[in-house]
Amino acid sequence: MPSAVHTSLDEREWHGLRDAHVARLRPYIDPALARRSRGERHPVEDFLFDYYPLRPSHLLRWHPGAGVRLTGESATPMLAWAGYQPASEGVAVDAEAVRAKLGPRFAAITTLLHNTAGRTAQLGCFGMHEWAMVYGQQQGEVRHDSWPLRLSPAETAEVVDELGVRCTHFDAFRFFTPAARPLNTVQPTRETQPQLEQPGCLHATMDLYKWAYQLLPLVPSELVADAFVLAFDVRALDMRASPYDLSALGYPPVPVETAEGRAEYVSAQRGFTDRAAPIRGRLIDACAALSDRTQALSVTA
Repeated sequence: MPSAVHTSLDEREWHGLRDAHVARLRPYIDPALARRSRGERHPVEDFLFDYYPLRPSHLLRWHPGAGVRLTGESATPMLAWAGYQPASEGVAVDAEAVRAKLGPRFAAITTLLHNTAGRTAQLGCFGMHEWAMVYGQQQGEVRHDSWPLRLSPAETAEVVDELGVRCTHFDAFRFFTPAARPLNTVQPTRETQPQLEQPGCLHATMDLYKWAYQLLPLVPSELVADAFVLAFDVRALDMRASPYDLSALGYPPVPVETAEGRAEYVSAQRGFTDRAAPIRGRLIDACAALSDRTQALSVTA
């Protein structure tokens, strides 16, 4: 059974949306590709391209989302993309096929988003997850060893010991040094992620980008781009509050080892939590609509 179509866009309309999407993301993607061609690495601005596996070319590819028909001959090549089908003189996402291909991952993403949205943000970690990734290590042993630490290894460890580590995010915790892991107030695992994820976590906010692109082409590219831009901005705070000195790159430190720096961090963290909430809500709404559609089909089949 063909997927339901609720909206039609003619070539002028969807070309405009496609071109705006590309124009919005080019300023982020082009410098990263230029650095890659020169063999250079940027610890802040390349993170989303290094850590998350979505190719820049696929991020630039515009999708209308489920329930939208694109008309005009220029839409025909999209039938070669995974998840598309002919739709009454046009092209549309085959939502049922994509949903089926996602399988249990769709439910896992939905559950994680719901659980995270329902929790109170914890704003007392002060970015110690990045410090825990270098705890007990010397300069040449750290992940970003091309950039100096702002404090000596002993001073860095002293800050961690004094402030403690309260990281709820497994994908940050798994990069902790062996010496730092027992210091964390919880011991996150992949299995406990749905029980621990909370909206104040910078990495949970960045991961909205991951959940958005994993739902492509079911969700519109505008939503993926919103999550990407938010994650890009969050990464800047993540590394400014880290033990690295990235001021030469134009990223002045947020010195969380001081009371003033911690206050600055919490204020920015709260702002990102507020920015993330509507994006998370839109993803939840998209998942709910797709679930309702699947249930309706099962009833009428």
